[in-house]
This record gives sequence, C-alpha cells and structure tokens, in this order.
Amino acid sequence: MMSAAPMEAKSAERLPDDAGWRFEPKLDGFRCLAFRRGDEVVLQAKSGKPLTRYFPEVAAMVAAIPADGFILDGELLVRDGEAYSFDALQMRLHPAESRIRRLAGETPATYSLFDMLCAPNGEDLRARPLAERRAALEAFHARFGGRGLILTEGTGDRAQAQRWLDAGQMEGVVAKRLDDSYREGERAMIKVKRQRTADCVVGGFRYGRDSDLVGSLLLGLYDDAGLLNHVGFTSSLTAADKPELTRRLEALAGPPGFTGDAPGGPSRWSDERSSQWTPLRPELVVEVSFDHVSGGRFRHGTRLLRFRPDKAPEQCREDQIA
Repeated sequence: MMSAAPMEAKSAERLPDDAGWRFEPKLDGFRCLAFRRGDEVVLQAKSGKPLTRYFPEVAAMVAAIPADGFILDGELLVRDGEAYSFDALQMRLHPAESRIRRLAGETPATYSLFDMLCAPNGEDLRARPLAERRAALEAFHARFGGRGLILTEGTGDRAQAQRWLDAGQMEGVVAKRLDDSYREGERAMIKVKRQRTADCVVGGFRYGRDSDLVGSLLLGLYDDAGLLNHVGFTSSLTAADKPELTRRLEALAGPPGFTGDAPGGPSRWSDERSSQWTPLRPELVVEVSFDHVSGGRFRHGTRLLRFRPDKAPEQCREDQIA
C-alpha cells in the first residue's frame, strides 16, 4: 500500500493578504488520507493511525470507485441536522463493531476532498503546484463523486474568506499557496481560527504537577436552573503571576464549587493527581478566548484574557457559548 504524511498548517492571527492564495473553510471533522490500491482501501488519520474500521461506509465508497492507485486528502464529516457534529464523529471511535455498523447506517459520514496526492493509475502529484492538483481533483470528482464524496469549497478572494470567519459558522479558514507543492509532514499551510470570548466563573483549580502553585483554573457557567456547570479550563498562566494567584485562590477555597456538572469524571488519560481539584466559592470571574464548543464545553484549553472584577458571577451564563 502507498504511504504519505499529511501536510499540516501553522496558526496565524489573520489571513495572508498578498496574492496567490486559495482559502478553504476549516471544517469540524477528522482529517483523513484515503489510499486505494487494487481491492485494498486504507483510511488514515492525521496521527497516522487507521480509521478504516470506524468508517466502513466511507471505505466501501472508496472501494467502489472504478479507478486504482490514487491517494486523496480530505475531512471526514458527520451531520447532526443542518450542522456537522464532532461529537457524532467521536462516537464512531468505539471498540464494538456492531455499534460502528449501526451508526454508519444511521448517520453515514461524508468525505470532503480538498487535495489529491496521487491520481488514478498511481501518477504522483505531490511535486505539482496546488493549482494543478486541484484541477486533477476536480476532474476526479466530476467522474467519481457522489452524495458521500464531495469537494471542499474554496475561493481566491480574501474578502470572502474573511466573511466566512466573521460569520462564525465554521472552525476557521485554511490558506494554501496555489504555487506550492504538497509538502508532507510540514506546516506549509496557514490556519486562522475563529476566536470567541466568554466570561466564566472560576469554580475550582488544580495545582501544577509536583508543584504548590496553581496549574490551571476550572471554568464554569450557570444554566437556566442556576447550577454552575464545568465547561473547561485555562492553563495560560504566567509563572510570575502564579504565586499571588495561588494565594488568592486558596483564600477562596471551599464549597460549593461546581453545583451542576463537575470536573474529575473518569478518563483514560487522567491519573490520580490530574483528577484532583480544589473547589472554590464562586466569586472570581475571568474572561477567556476559545475557538470551539462541543457538547456544551470548550473542546480545547482556553486562553486567559483578563480578570473581571466588574462582572457578577451570576451573569456568567451558558448562553454565551450557545
């Protein structure tokens, strides 16, 4: 079977404004390389791990294409109503074959293509510029595309790409040089993520590993029932600020902490130390920036922007991240 490593992207604060770029929406899915040689199909995650068994309907779709020797790059997506759902994708990563097959039938995945590394019959396109690879991909899709095999949209108009970001309906925008080759394993693209902010109550904190100083703040928002639910964390704390912040937090230590969903649930990545946390009286409010929400929680760690002594804790509600 052929092999390849996906070209990656480096983060930037703003879209490039010089000429020669293609802009594409950053979709809420799993990055996936698809390899086809003979009857064999391999779906590969960005990490290099196989995804084939988790998305049998996509593997079958690629296997049914009457062509051979190609490598595609794209994103696996699953819809939940009108939007794509990362939670629905994560449900596929399950050991039970019966559950995977059931979900594949109930909520089949879509494979959204944005690059082609090898054309049918094994012609290697990786050294070609993106403009030529995209033309080959569009020709491939015109022949073999269908309901589950789609093309990722794109534009050369920076203003249009900025409107995508401003609309807030996607994770961000990826910018690619039209004259660039496919640089495997390199951060040769640029990604600009949509940034949003929220005011959160600090409902608890964790000490740093092997440290008596704070390592992360645990963030909460109030729901309609008045319960404070854990929604994520921030660990973007400067070393110089940690001693004074630790003293401040320890002075607030005590119940109730989180009165709704609380941190510290079972996780295969958590050890005893990382699951321990100190509850706080809900008096401290911080403003954080975040890029995405999944299942009512910040998917990634947030960035601490500032403390908000002017903000009442009860004003920090879940509708900020709806």
